[in-house]
Amino acid sequence: MPPPTEYRAPPTGVRLRAMHPDDGPEVRALHQAGIEEGDATFETAAPSWSEFDAAKLAGHRHVAVDEECGRLLGWVAAGPVSQRAVYAGVVEHSVYVHDGARRRGVASALLRALVTSTEAAGIWTVQSGIFPENTASLACHERAGFRVVGRRERMGRLRGHWRDVLLVERRSPLVR
Repeated sequence: MPPPTEYRAPPTGVRLRAMHPDDGPEVRALHQAGIEEGDATFETAAPSWSEFDAAKLAGHRHVAVDEECGRLLGWVAAGPVSQRAVYAGVVEHSVYVHDGARRRGVASALLRALVTSTEAAGIWTVQSGIFPENTASLACHERAGFRVVGRRERMGRLRGHWRDVLLVERRSPLVR
């Protein structure tokens, strides 16, 4: 696997920090906005905070915040792919960025924060499913050291149309 090629500091004026329960409304709003764009997920409604909280690992939730106004610019979170012990080092993640903050390095900074936290916790694989049409997300993930490992054809229907999903993963070179 090639090493990450574009790990930069967060953009100027952006602070990364752990996600807090108080972020729930903004996290949900960003998630819903991504859902409505149509190329982020098969979900049709963002989960409640309690559903989100139950599904995501506490140590692997990060937000990017505009330092000037305090607005949430994006978030990343990961959850286990399985409860089986053999998969304890494998997580699936989501990353969402406010449309006004895209192409500024916010998603790259969030992915770096996720990689840092997962490696520190002994997690060796971070994966996600991305629609092939979401070329910006695919490019961002590639820069962060992810690779496409497969295409799941006609994985599900969204708004009456079959959608393929590309499975991307990043294997840690540090966790053995």
